[in-house]
Amino acid sequence: MKNSKVLGLLTLTAVMALTLAACGGKKSDSGNKSVETEDISKFTMKVKNDKEAIKGGTLDVAVASDTQFKGLFSKAYQQDAYDDYYMKPSDEILFSYDEDFVITEDGAAKLAIDVDNNKATITLKKDVKWSDGEPVTADDVIYPYELIGNKDYTGIRYDDKFMNVVGMDEYHEGKTDTISGIKKVDELTTEITFKEMNPGMLQLSGGVNTYAMPKHIFKDIPIKDQEQSDAVRKNPVTFGPYYMNKIVTGESVEYLPNEHYYQGKPKLDKIVFTNVPTASIVEAVKAKKYDIVYSMPTDSYPTYKDSEGYQMLGREELAYTYIGFKLGTFDKEKGEVIMNSDAKMADVKLRQAMGYAVDNNAIGQKFYNGLRTGATTLIPPIFKTLHNKDVKGYQYDLEKAKKMLDDAGYKDTDKDGLREDPNGKKLTINFASMAGGETAQPLADYYLQQWKEIGLDVKLATGRLIDFQAFYDKIKNDDPEIDVFQAAWGVNSAPSPAGLYSRKAAFNYSRFASEENDKLLKAIDSKASFDDKKRKEAYDAWQEYMFEQAPVIPTLYRNEILPISDRVKSFTWNYEDTRDYYSIELTAEKR
Repeated sequence: MKNSKVLGLLTLTAVMALTLAACGGKKSDSGNKSVETEDISKFTMKVKNDKEAIKGGTLDVAVASDTQFKGLFSKAYQQDAYDDYYMKPSDEILFSYDEDFVITEDGAAKLAIDVDNNKATITLKKDVKWSDGEPVTADDVIYPYELIGNKDYTGIRYDDKFMNVVGMDEYHEGKTDTISGIKKVDELTTEITFKEMNPGMLQLSGGVNTYAMPKHIFKDIPIKDQEQSDAVRKNPVTFGPYYMNKIVTGESVEYLPNEHYYQGKPKLDKIVFTNVPTASIVEAVKAKKYDIVYSMPTDSYPTYKDSEGYQMLGREELAYTYIGFKLGTFDKEKGEVIMNSDAKMADVKLRQAMGYAVDNNAIGQKFYNGLRTGATTLIPPIFKTLHNKDVKGYQYDLEKAKKMLDDAGYKDTDKDGLREDPNGKKLTINFASMAGGETAQPLADYYLQQWKEIGLDVKLATGRLIDFQAFYDKIKNDDPEIDVFQAAWGVNSAPSPAGLYSRKAAFNYSRFASEENDKLLKAIDSKASFDDKKRKEAYDAWQEYMFEQAPVIPTLYRNEILPISDRVKSFTWNYEDTRDYYSIELTAEKR
């Protein structure tokens, strides 16, 4: 998956106004036949266009978003899915991969895994060049490790994957200037020795870093200054089929063909990506303003599904929406989660009760026309083998939720209709949710309504919905004003959850950690899990444990729709096609 190599953040954008009753209020009415639902399996992922291609042309692409993109155009610094959309034409990872995300040999580099000796060897193809004409070398493969492991690195990628490299600890602590476990064999070959091997290493993003960085560009920029540098924000050097020629911060990016691309010159004259508010994207499609639209709201699908001049591609999304509970903080000095046993949401019964109070199946049908479905575990069913079907998740049950709160001591002692905490003190829970589109507010209101139904006083943190960028700034910095939050994850194509839920993961936004969680995550990423049966057992055990502990509760599995103009040719939206923008063509000058 092109955007799964990073753990991108996703926004809860939407465009369709709905009443609270649409999700059932006190009772679920998810069986209501009045809402037309869609079956994602009936969508295609390949453009149908038999017309003859024109020479060149300009492809216009929209990214539907209610926030400006950050513009961190480097895999080492990128933090959210929006920047990843803009990097698609210009950035290419080192490896190709198949439909199961297993690394293959058709990319810019080959990967060889030596399980017995805890080694991985990355061999670049000859004549792979950066967009400035410089060759891509082993130094460029090694540089991300040197950067991310450096104590001056300002990004959020230093996690278990990098810590697993032999010698990384000593390098990170400043005891040595080199990483002993990384060896440059020759100009095209890099050998990396790991402390432990895991089966995810056979897959994209499963333990071996998937991208290179142009060391000749970054070596003279102090690491502490790189995130704000022109090399990241204004003129990134890449080795994809196109390069970023003009960036209007937060608004648009223009791309031109990379004359040095190792597969040959791409077909188009130019590509332009533009940020478009979700409130106007449907009208933009109807007016044929764009050839492709990313992050198209699924809740308003009936309003654009039959738009003239477009095909609608569809697929399961490597993502899920979830409710997170703040259980501690992240110690940036130690680089690990610190649990707070006195946190407002520390009682697992309180968290579980809030999960049972929400009808996610009704939300998926009523708000998203069936293009989202109720979630059960933190491993989405797109991973058919590893998803635990036996975990049924938090199925809507108000009476069960109320009883759990009663048993846990959350009772209405002053008879005002709202429960106090077990010590008899007033309990007010602050809930953070993102702004974006017309559904965001009624959906947040539905959560507040349902939690009130079980006697909990839950209010919007800050008193209103929060802008995407500000929302994640607050979550990352453990804003004490937030107790509970609604967010979403784009997950890795190698689905090991350590990058999101280990005690060393900065992305562990609930700040949950336990010895049992450490043990279960280690089992998933152990050498023993090269055995398929043991790997399945390890994944199943972790999903069951996280269901029981509920530091986060998955709410919706997501599908996505891609409107694409009838003049587009040679484009496939499946996950394993890693060079869509190299092959893409147009069959008409205008839409």
